Amino acid sequence: MQASPDKPAVPPPVNTALAALPVYQPGRPIEEVARELGLPPDDILKLASNENPLGPSPKALAALQEALSRVNLYPDGNAFYLKQKLAAHLGVQPANLLLGNGSNELIELVGHAYMTHGVEVVVSEFCFAVYPLVTQLFGANLVTVPARHYAHDLGAMQRAITPRTRVVFVANPNNPTGTTVPAAELLRFARAVPPHVLLVVDEAYVEFLDSPPDLLSEVRTGALPNLLLLRTFSKIYGLAGLRLGYGIGVPELIALLEKARQPFNVNALAQAAALAALDDAEHVQRTRENNAQGLRFFEAAFARLGLEFLPSAANFILVRVGDGQRVFEAMQRQGVIVRPMGSYALGEWIRITIGTPPQNERCLRALQTALNQR
Repeated sequence: MQASPDKPAVPPPVNTALAALPVYQPGRPIEEVARELGLPPDDILKLASNENPLGPSPKALAALQEALSRVNLYPDGNAFYLKQKLAAHLGVQPANLLLGNGSNELIELVGHAYMTHGVEVVVSEFCFAVYPLVTQLFGANLVTVPARHYAHDLGAMQRAITPRTRVVFVANPNNPTGTTVPAAELLRFARAVPPHVLLVVDEAYVEFLDSPPDLLSEVRTGALPNLLLLRTFSKIYGLAGLRLGYGIGVPELIALLEKARQPFNVNALAQAAALAALDDAEHVQRTRENNAQGLRFFEAAFARLGLEFLPSAANFILVRVGDGQRVFEAMQRQGVIVRPMGSYALGEWIRITIGTPPQNERCLRALQTALNQR
């Protein structure tokens, strides 16, 4: 039924937190930029969303092809085989694992379980944008602790914890800065977080670290029942389009979060691809080597150009370019998509995903052209 002209349609009342909730802005899709610029999609280079430039594992592609004939069937809602293999890969038990439609869904499950009006959520300045969004969505109070040299100040974050705190988020390496926390310091912090607080350590980029902190042992022994580790198949495994993340915690914590999980939240293709990707250590190693080479390339180039940058332990690098939005737009007109950082209160910076050597060369040329257009 249409509303009369003198009585416009009014939607029903909604969660008041939505009124001021910003919409998450991902890196721009290739197809969208191609339409806007009138260019063939194949001419667009996207280095904006920290995707694997080598693509998915060939083994994962073969598994996807084989699984396509069964997409008329619902997936295994408990992902039995994937949990078995992933548990063996990590040295934990299947009961320690929670799977999600990307690790973003797992962050939302934390919101369902722990966030409500009046409680506090502690994050670092320059944290991943989804932490504040989920906090605001559930009506909790966000406590932002100033960063130290663009990185987490764990001492200050510990002092920010109060009896009202329910969740603390730490990303290591951190997105968008690429900074890390020393392993010993992170472990001390994890052990110091009070038991009434859930510590969520987001390890989406942990596979790029040469010597990652061993928080898994704290889960295996049950020493930290208030610790949840988040990881993903989107980055080093190259399965971002299938949306598969996982959480690691003690069985009691996982069982609690399972209550908020939607049935069939991980589709059958994602499960099949992940099972195969876990067997492809060669692809993971090639990705790590390509990434290390790309980081060295950009660090040397930025040093030559006199551009400030943050040394990164992830698969992207943050560089200060003056007017980040202008440089982003100038590079986009050349068919190169990077990520402006204005939404992270880093308006003078852009974030560049590490690509293949030819992609990195093209990106650098586009950046130099954009800088010369000042």
